[in-house]
Amino acid sequence: MKNRQILVVEDDTNIRRGIVDILESEGYEVTQSPNGADGLKQFKQNKFDLVLLDLMMPEMSGYDVCKEIRKRDTQTPVLILTAKSQEIDKVVGLELGADDYITKPFGVRELVARVAAALRRAHVGGEGAPTPLPDEFKFGHATIQTKQFEARRGGQVFTLTPRELKLVELFMHKPNEALSRQYLLDQAWGIDYLGTTRTLDQHIAQLRKKIDPENDSDATIVTVHGVGYRYNPPK
Repeated sequence: MKNRQILVVEDDTNIRRGIVDILESEGYEVTQSPNGADGLKQFKQNKFDLVLLDLMMPEMSGYDVCKEIRKRDTQTPVLILTAKSQEIDKVVGLELGADDYITKPFGVRELVARVAAALRRAHVGGEGAPTPLPDEFKFGHATIQTKQFEARRGGQVFTLTPRELKLVELFMHKPNEALSRQYLLDQAWGIDYLGTTRTLDQHIAQLRKKIDPENDSDATIVTVHGVGYRYNPPK
């Protein structure tokens, strides 16, 4: 994992320098950026293995930077840094394609471990399923277009994040079977993932909005209380 290229986009000088010092001491090569606009420019001009992205910044917010990154790159891990405790900030960040979030203040060990875990997942990935998904197929009430990372339903087009598409893959290969939260986390995030099942729940909630009509009583991803989730293909 050493010598990986990491982009740190953070407007707070002290926090940014602290993060850079920590990562460089671990052997990573770090590029730092003081705002969102410059961070996006750096991303477009260089190749990075991971991006650490603050949400609240001048000139261009972390939300907008993440959105622009995902338009051109669906694979590079993006970890968002947020000082806010509101759940909506984390949900929006994940919906836009971030892989995980770290809430400030955070410890040195947590930062180093999350970065290392995200890099391992990006280069190794979960075990997944033995056969790849077709380029186009039905999932729930939507049509999934794998290469485009899109779900089409009722004339609407929804962008799927890499993590959402991985969850679709897991459900597709085990229809009508209750899958535990731990199984889904291990397969989609990797066995070394340090987050909580709340991250999974947020991804499932966003995926449901894209594949099923609002307030639909015939939901295709159902909660199995005390276990996890089950995919019920529409009949």
